[in-house]
Amino acid sequence: MDQDERLLHASSFGAAAVAYSEHRPDYAQAAVRWALQPAPGPRVLDLGAGTGKLTATLVALGAEVVAVEPDPGMLTELRRSLPDVRALSGSAEAIPLPDASVDAVLAGNAMHWFDMAVAGPEIARILAPCGILAGLWNLMDDQVDWVAGLARVSGSAAVGPRDTPAGWRAETAGMHVPKSGVPARFGTPEQAEFPHGQRRTADSLVATIATRAGVLVMPDEEREATLGRIRAFLASRPETARGEFTLPMTTGVLRVRRL
Repeated sequence: MDQDERLLHASSFGAAAVAYSEHRPDYAQAAVRWALQPAPGPRVLDLGAGTGKLTATLVALGAEVVAVEPDPGMLTELRRSLPDVRALSGSAEAIPLPDASVDAVLAGNAMHWFDMAVAGPEIARILAPCGILAGLWNLMDDQVDWVAGLARVSGSAAVGPRDTPAGWRAETAGMHVPKSGVPARFGTPEQAEFPHGQRRTADSLVATIATRAGVLVMPDEEREATLGRIRAFLASRPETARGEFTLPMTTGVLRVRRL
Protein backbone atom coordinates (compact mmCIF):
# COMPACT_ATOMS: atom_id res chain seq x y z
CA MET A 1 0.00 0.00 0.00
CA ASP A 2 1.55 3.33 -1.04
CA GLN A 3 1.37 6.51 1.05
CA ASP A 4 -1.69 7.98 -0.71
CA GLU A 5 -3.61 4.71 -0.42
CA ARG A 6 -2.63 4.35 3.23
CA LEU A 7 -3.93 7.85 3.98
CA LEU A 8 -7.17 7.15 2.11
CA HIS A 9 -7.78 3.98 4.13
CA ALA A 10 -6.77 5.58 7.44
CA SER A 11 -9.17 8.50 6.92
CA SER A 12 -12.14 6.32 5.93
CA PHE A 13 -13.44 5.52 9.42
CA GLY A 14 -14.94 8.84 10.48
CA ALA A 15 -18.03 8.56 8.30
CA ALA A 16 -18.71 5.14 9.87
CA ALA A 17 -17.87 6.13 13.46
CA VAL A 18 -21.28 5.20 14.92
CA ALA A 19 -21.28 1.79 13.21
CA TYR A 20 -17.64 1.26 14.24
CA SER A 21 -18.54 1.97 17.87
CA GLU A 22 -21.51 -0.39 17.72
CA HIS A 23 -19.98 -3.32 15.88
CA ARG A 24 -16.20 -3.49 16.37
CA PRO A 25 -15.03 -5.92 19.10
CA ASP A 26 -13.20 -5.00 22.27
CA TYR A 27 -9.82 -6.55 23.13
CA ALA A 28 -9.04 -9.63 25.21
CA GLN A 29 -8.17 -8.45 28.73
CA ALA A 30 -5.38 -11.02 28.97
CA ALA A 31 -3.79 -9.50 25.86
CA VAL A 32 -3.93 -5.99 27.30
CA ARG A 33 -2.49 -7.17 30.61
CA TRP A 34 0.41 -8.85 28.77
CA ALA A 35 1.03 -5.70 26.74
CA LEU A 36 1.27 -3.62 29.93
CA GLN A 37 3.10 -6.14 32.13
CA PRO A 38 6.65 -4.67 31.71
CA ALA A 39 5.52 -1.02 31.80
CA PRO A 40 7.27 1.01 34.53
CA GLY A 41 4.04 2.64 35.72
CA PRO A 42 0.25 2.95 35.22
CA ARG A 43 0.12 5.92 32.81
CA VAL A 44 -1.10 4.70 29.40
CA LEU A 45 -1.73 6.44 26.10
CA ASP A 46 -4.23 4.82 23.73
CA LEU A 47 -2.88 6.14 20.43
CA GLY A 48 -5.17 6.14 17.41
CA ALA A 49 -7.91 5.36 19.91
CA GLY A 50 -10.81 5.40 17.45
CA THR A 51 -14.12 5.20 19.28
CA GLY A 52 -12.49 3.88 22.45
CA LYS A 53 -12.66 0.10 22.12
CA LEU A 54 -9.20 -0.39 23.64
CA THR A 55 -9.61 2.65 25.90
CA ALA A 56 -12.58 1.00 27.62
CA THR A 57 -10.57 -2.16 28.31
CA LEU A 58 -7.72 -0.10 29.74
CA VAL A 59 -10.14 1.75 32.02
CA ALA A 60 -11.62 -1.56 33.18
CA LEU A 61 -8.12 -2.75 34.10
CA GLY A 62 -7.45 0.35 36.21
CA ALA A 63 -4.92 2.12 33.98
CA GLU A 64 -4.52 5.90 34.05
CA VAL A 65 -5.60 6.46 30.46
CA VAL A 66 -5.39 9.34 28.00
CA ALA A 67 -6.70 8.78 24.47
CA VAL A 68 -5.47 10.49 21.30
CA GLU A 69 -7.37 10.23 18.00
CA PRO A 70 -7.03 12.25 14.76
CA ASP A 71 -10.51 11.77 13.28
CA PRO A 72 -13.17 14.18 14.63
CA GLY A 73 -16.04 11.72 14.09
CA MET A 74 -14.27 8.91 15.92
CA LEU A 75 -13.20 11.27 18.72
CA THR A 76 -16.80 12.44 19.18
CA GLU A 77 -17.94 8.83 19.65
CA LEU A 78 -15.10 8.15 22.09
CA ARG A 79 -16.03 11.18 24.19
CA ARG A 80 -19.71 10.20 24.11
CA SER A 81 -19.09 6.63 25.27
CA LEU A 82 -16.27 7.41 27.76
CA PRO A 83 -16.95 10.93 29.05
CA ASP A 84 -14.59 10.57 32.02
CA VAL A 85 -11.53 9.77 29.88
CA ARG A 86 -9.20 12.55 28.81
CA ALA A 87 -9.49 12.41 25.01
CA LEU A 88 -7.39 14.67 22.79
CA SER A 89 -7.19 15.43 19.09
CA GLY A 90 -3.82 14.38 17.73
CA SER A 91 -1.96 11.72 15.79
CA ALA A 92 0.93 9.32 16.18
CA GLU A 93 3.07 11.79 14.27
CA ALA A 94 2.08 14.76 16.48
CA ILE A 95 1.15 13.66 20.02
CA PRO A 96 -0.19 16.48 22.22
CA LEU A 97 1.57 15.28 25.40
CA PRO A 98 4.77 16.34 27.21
CA ASP A 99 8.05 14.45 27.18
CA ALA A 100 8.20 11.25 29.29
CA SER A 101 4.57 11.67 30.34
CA VAL A 102 3.33 8.06 29.90
CA ASP A 103 4.65 4.61 30.81
CA ALA A 104 3.08 2.75 27.89
CA VAL A 105 1.65 3.54 24.47
CA LEU A 106 -0.92 1.05 23.14
CA ALA A 107 -2.53 1.08 19.72
CA GLY A 108 -5.56 -1.07 18.94
CA ASN A 109 -5.83 -1.99 15.25
CA ALA A 110 -4.08 1.31 14.48
CA MET A 111 -0.30 0.90 14.44
CA HIS A 112 -0.25 -0.09 10.78
CA TRP A 113 -1.51 3.41 9.92
CA PHE A 114 1.43 5.15 11.63
CA ASP A 115 4.32 6.68 9.67
CA MET A 116 6.98 5.27 11.98
CA ALA A 117 9.75 7.46 10.55
CA VAL A 118 7.93 10.35 12.25
CA ALA A 119 5.81 8.52 14.82
CA GLY A 120 8.69 6.44 16.25
CA PRO A 121 10.66 9.42 17.60
CA GLU A 122 7.42 11.08 18.73
CA ILE A 123 6.28 7.98 20.66
CA ALA A 124 9.77 7.61 22.16
CA ARG A 125 9.63 11.28 23.22
CA ILE A 126 6.46 10.92 25.30
CA LEU A 127 7.44 7.53 26.81
CA ALA A 128 9.15 7.34 30.18
CA PRO A 129 12.50 5.50 30.32
CA CYS A 130 11.97 1.78 29.66
CA GLY A 131 8.42 2.53 28.54
CA ILE A 132 6.44 0.09 26.40
CA LEU A 133 4.95 0.41 22.91
CA ALA A 134 2.42 -2.27 22.02
CA GLY A 135 0.20 -2.79 19.01
CA LEU A 136 -2.89 -5.00 19.36
CA TRP A 137 -4.87 -6.57 16.54
CA ASN A 138 -8.12 -8.52 16.71
CA LEU A 139 -7.83 -11.53 14.40
CA MET A 140 -10.40 -13.89 12.96
CA ASP A 141 -9.38 -17.44 13.90
CA ASP A 142 -9.10 -19.03 10.47
CA GLN A 143 -8.08 -22.35 12.03
CA VAL A 144 -11.86 -22.78 12.38
CA ASP A 145 -13.26 -24.12 9.10
CA TRP A 146 -16.18 -21.74 8.64
CA VAL A 147 -14.04 -18.72 9.56
CA ALA A 148 -11.49 -19.73 6.92
CA GLY A 149 -14.35 -19.95 4.43
CA LEU A 150 -15.59 -16.52 5.46
CA ALA A 151 -12.12 -15.05 4.91
CA ARG A 152 -11.97 -16.55 1.40
CA VAL A 153 -15.44 -15.28 0.47
CA SER A 154 -14.79 -11.82 1.90
CA GLY A 155 -11.64 -11.23 -0.16
CA SER A 156 -8.35 -9.65 0.89
CA ALA A 157 -9.75 -6.10 0.98
CA ALA A 158 -12.10 -7.12 3.79
CA VAL A 159 -10.05 -9.83 5.54
CA GLY A 160 -6.35 -9.43 4.79
CA PRO A 161 -3.28 -11.30 6.04
CA ARG A 162 -3.02 -9.00 9.05
CA ASP A 163 -6.54 -10.06 10.09
CA THR A 164 -5.88 -13.78 10.66
CA PRO A 165 -3.43 -15.64 12.93
CA ALA A 166 -1.74 -17.29 9.95
CA GLY A 167 -0.48 -13.96 8.61
CA TRP A 168 -0.44 -11.36 11.36
CA ARG A 169 2.95 -12.24 12.88
CA ALA A 170 4.81 -11.71 9.62
CA GLU A 171 2.74 -8.63 8.78
CA THR A 172 3.39 -6.90 12.12
CA ALA A 173 6.79 -8.16 13.33
CA GLY A 174 8.58 -5.07 12.02
CA MET A 175 5.72 -2.60 12.46
CA HIS A 176 7.73 -0.55 14.98
CA VAL A 177 10.67 -0.09 12.58
CA PRO A 178 10.65 2.95 10.26
CA LYS A 179 10.92 2.12 6.58
CA SER A 180 13.07 5.13 5.69
CA GLY A 181 16.36 4.11 7.32
CA VAL A 182 15.77 6.24 10.43
CA PRO A 183 17.22 4.47 13.49
CA ALA A 184 14.75 2.32 15.43
CA ARG A 185 13.84 3.72 18.85
CA PHE A 186 12.70 0.38 20.27
CA GLY A 187 14.17 -2.98 21.22
CA THR A 188 13.54 -6.56 20.15
CA PRO A 189 9.87 -7.30 19.43
CA GLU A 190 7.83 -9.88 21.30
CA GLN A 191 4.57 -11.29 19.92
CA ALA A 192 1.82 -13.25 21.63
CA GLU A 193 -1.78 -14.31 20.93
CA PHE A 194 -4.70 -14.59 23.33
CA PRO A 195 -8.09 -16.28 22.84
CA HIS A 196 -10.99 -13.94 22.20
CA GLY A 197 -14.45 -13.95 20.66
CA GLN A 198 -17.40 -11.73 19.81
CA ARG A 199 -21.09 -12.54 19.97
CA ARG A 200 -22.60 -11.85 16.56
CA THR A 201 -25.53 -12.61 14.32
CA ALA A 202 -25.15 -12.94 10.57
CA ASP A 203 -26.42 -9.36 10.14
CA SER A 204 -24.18 -7.88 12.82
CA LEU A 205 -21.11 -9.73 11.49
CA VAL A 206 -21.78 -8.29 8.04
CA ALA A 207 -22.08 -4.87 9.70
CA THR A 208 -18.75 -5.43 11.46
CA ILE A 209 -16.95 -6.33 8.23
CA ALA A 210 -18.53 -3.28 6.58
CA THR A 211 -16.53 -1.06 8.99
CA ARG A 212 -13.17 -2.33 7.69
CA ALA A 213 -11.15 0.24 5.77
CA GLY A 214 -10.83 -1.91 2.65
CA VAL A 215 -14.63 -2.15 2.45
CA LEU A 216 -15.29 1.50 3.35
CA VAL A 217 -13.20 2.74 0.41
CA MET A 218 -14.78 0.39 -2.16
CA PRO A 219 -17.03 1.83 -4.88
CA ASP A 220 -20.67 1.36 -3.86
CA GLU A 221 -21.37 -1.43 -6.35
CA GLU A 222 -18.30 -3.43 -5.33
CA ARG A 223 -19.05 -2.98 -1.63
CA GLU A 224 -22.63 -4.20 -2.02
CA ALA A 225 -21.46 -7.21 -4.03
CA THR A 226 -18.85 -8.08 -1.39
CA LEU A 227 -21.30 -7.77 1.49
CA GLY A 228 -23.86 -9.76 -0.50
CA ARG A 229 -21.42 -12.65 -0.91
CA ILE A 230 -20.72 -12.58 2.82
CA ARG A 231 -24.43 -12.61 3.68
CA ALA A 232 -25.03 -15.57 1.36
CA PHE A 233 -22.10 -17.49 2.86
CA LEU A 234 -23.27 -16.92 6.44
CA ALA A 235 -26.80 -17.98 5.49
CA SER A 236 -25.41 -21.21 4.05
CA ARG A 237 -23.48 -22.29 7.17
CA PRO A 238 -25.19 -24.07 10.08
CA GLU A 239 -22.89 -22.29 12.53
CA THR A 240 -24.10 -18.84 11.50
CA ALA A 241 -27.43 -19.18 9.72
CA ARG A 242 -29.70 -18.78 12.75
CA GLY A 243 -29.50 -16.52 15.76
CA GLU A 244 -26.42 -15.59 17.75
CA PHE A 245 -23.03 -17.29 17.57
CA THR A 246 -19.52 -16.55 18.78
CA LEU A 247 -17.04 -15.43 16.14
CA PRO A 248 -13.80 -17.25 17.09
CA MET A 249 -11.00 -14.71 17.43
CA THR A 250 -7.62 -14.10 18.97
CA THR A 251 -6.03 -10.82 20.03
CA GLY A 252 -2.46 -10.59 18.77
CA VAL A 253 0.05 -8.30 20.50
CA LEU A 254 3.36 -6.86 19.34
CA ARG A 255 5.33 -5.48 22.33
CA VAL A 256 8.60 -3.52 22.31
CA ARG A 257 10.51 -1.52 24.90
CA ARG A 258 11.79 2.02 24.38
CA LEU A 259 15.58 2.09 24.06
